Amino acid sequence: MSAGAKCDAVLMIGFGGPNRADEIRPFLDNVLRGRPVPRERYEEVVRHYELLGGRSPYNDLTMRQAAALRAQLEQKSIRVPVAVGMRNWTPYIADAMRSLAAGSARRVLGFVMAAHRSEASFERYQANVNDARAALGAAPPEVDYPQPWHDHPLFVAAVASRAREALSRLDPTDRSRARLIFTAHSIPLAMAQAGAYVEQLTQSARMVAASLGIDTWQFAYQSRSGSPREPWLEPDIKQTLRSLDSKIAVVVPIGFLCDHVEVLYDLDIEAADVAQDAGIRMERAPTVGDHPLFIEMMASIVAAHVR
Repeated sequence: MSAGAKCDAVLMIGFGGPNRADEIRPFLDNVLRGRPVPRERYEEVVRHYELLGGRSPYNDLTMRQAAALRAQLEQKSIRVPVAVGMRNWTPYIADAMRSLAAGSARRVLGFVMAAHRSEASFERYQANVNDARAALGAAPPEVDYPQPWHDHPLFVAAVASRAREALSRLDPTDRSRARLIFTAHSIPLAMAQAGAYVEQLTQSARMVAASLGIDTWQFAYQSRSGSPREPWLEPDIKQTLRSLDSKIAVVVPIGFLCDHVEVLYDLDIEAADVAQDAGIRMERAPTVGDHPLFIEMMASIVAAHVR
């Protein structure tokens, strides 16, 4: 942000998800945007959504985060519009930007709903925002972005709180024997090497583990897609569970901000089946969602850009 410039609106920028069964395929077509994906993989993902009720909870959960942020800002006497724009489904980023511009917003804080930055999780969203601004014609609202917040004390505290929820489901003896495994979305190795994604994930995980008083932990990746010939970040969570040196695992999806399909299917069904086959008790921590500490973090970042 340029010196002295203050934002007068907030745009929460998310991935998006289908709200009904008949939206699943159009949504996936948006996500893929012409990228070649084997048909069997495409239909497999369709089945994931169908197994979870024919929709994604992503939009509802993001709207809940937005409502909590508005309430927190109101408590701080900060009255700015908070809009939500999705990259892959309604309400689209372009619609949200058009609405903010119609409301006379001149400088918008773009809050991409991803704590760890890569081309896929951050730069593509910026590109969509730039396209939306260009479509508005002359003098569209400027958009600024906060500094990385993967190491923000309130984010770390919120993830640690969610991890404690999972640990609390174990008796003290099992708790001492449990293996702590953090997960995030796998991305192509070339993309990872071009940015700070792995470094930021490792830093977040180290800080959360320290907050929990746990010295030994592991990192695994999940939800990979794309060509099997292209190297992606590993190890996969399923590999990690199969080779685990304990029969108790606490999985913390630190790379996800809400319990959407890639958590509800890839962890709660797919990884849980692998754990069961291996005789492992697996407890999955909730994502931060609308945890009060996470919302407080967002509000403090907004406050710093508004005041």
